[in-house]
Amino acid sequence: MSKSQETWNKKEREKKKQKLRKEKEERKQERKELAKEQGGKSFDDMIAYVDENGNFSSTPPDPKRRQVRLEDIEIGVPKQADFNPADGIREGIVTFFNETKGFGFIVDQETKESIFVHANGLVDQIKENSRVSFEVEMGQKGPNAVGVKLVK
Repeated sequence: MSKSQETWNKKEREKKKQKLRKEKEERKQERKELAKEQGGKSFDDMIAYVDENGNFSSTPPDPKRRQVRLEDIEIGVPKQADFNPADGIREGIVTFFNETKGFGFIVDQETKESIFVHANGLVDQIKENSRVSFEVEMGQKGPNAVGVKLVK
């Protein structure tokens, strides 16, 4: 009787695996030889450093070059200056306002930033191209104008 087909397939698969391993090893050796011919860069040749200005450099930074005082190091969030409520009031122009939907946008005069405004944040009735004063609150999707009043 002859051998089953399954054992023959197993032998063929094993031969293919051996052949692939051998080819992989040969490619690995070729890459090593090619690297030696091209100068054989070492790990130290491939390292790049970043200087204090954020530029890449091939030389390591000089440790004596910059001194940092221990008092200048802040861990965590720095303390904020006292908040003056008058500083939080901004002025701007209404670029868009939809009364039926109850929302619009105000362009801040200082930063030229477009800020969302909702009808709930209005003190006075506003229309497009109205000059307004407002405060900014951070909402879920970004800054929102609240306490919006017309400027006369």
